[in-house]
Amino acid sequence: MISRSSRFAVLFAGLFLAFSMVTADYAEARRGGSFGSRGTRTFQSVPPTRTAPQPAAPVERSMTPNTATNNAARQTPAAQRPGIFSGLGGSMMRGLLLGGLIGLLLGQGFGGLAGMLGLLLQGLLIGGAIMLAIRFFRSQSARNQAPAMAGVPRGMGNFGRNAAAQPEADNVSSFPIPGIGSGFGGTAPASDEITMMPTDLDTFQQRLTEVQEAFGREDHAGLRRLATPEMVSYLSEELADNAKKGIRNEVSNVSLLEADIAESWREDDRDYATAALRYESLDVMRDRASGKIVAGEADRPTETTELWTFTRQNGGDWKLAAIQQP
Repeated sequence: MISRSSRFAVLFAGLFLAFSMVTADYAEARRGGSFGSRGTRTFQSVPPTRTAPQPAAPVERSMTPNTATNNAARQTPAAQRPGIFSGLGGSMMRGLLLGGLIGLLLGQGFGGLAGMLGLLLQGLLIGGAIMLAIRFFRSQSARNQAPAMAGVPRGMGNFGRNAAAQPEADNVSSFPIPGIGSGFGGTAPASDEITMMPTDLDTFQQRLTEVQEAFGREDHAGLRRLATPEMVSYLSEELADNAKKGIRNEVSNVSLLEADIAESWREDDRDYATAALRYESLDVMRDRASGKIVAGEADRPTETTELWTFTRQNGGDWKLAAIQQP
């Protein structure tokens, strides 16, 4: 029989688990993760900046197809298709071939077999050994002719331009808003790079406040004005999940502390810019029915660092296109 102390321990563990699940449920209701689209750079790493020196988390949800993953998936089945001499069957076949060849060299046939059947089997196995040798030498030759990626210079990978044109951690574009902070200087832009104007940077600061407050008010019309349709779909999905759980994410008093530009570029008729933003805000989760705070503190701002990507078409208004967590 279970003692009374054991019953209390089991009951306490159950209550603790239930409380932890509720807390985690509220925490997961907050906007988080990395989602959206950054054009052709959606699945590429973002250059580090002073504001966000750590690598950004890869985009988890995006409507942009990941061509690199799709190509690898198409090539993997052919590359990993088992051959006739692979696996357990291959080991048995190779052992049989070796035994047969030794028996043949000793003049005893193939394991004592005689007559036409033994000769036929010996010929088939010897032919198989020859095919195995030919396949082995062909694979070795193809491997030697494959291009060696180890010889590619550093700086040629992420964005398809040479190392001299790719910004390093100490050479990122600045975010010259007075009193907010800046990067470490700039380098000569590549052919697809664009330069941010002070008015663009002011717009990014304004979009940060507008999007956060529209999300806190559950203002879907405001989000459609400030973000791309893809981002609106993700944010609206999270708002719907919050409503289903009976909670509301309230965001207010957004204040930008530091920011700089990680990269900015043009693709056809569309411009992109990714900015590292460090800001404070009052971010709480309230119960819809009672208004009681179930997560966060109403009088203590929280500090957050995120990478926001903005886009505009044909020189139009900048809209939020992606959010990444460093």
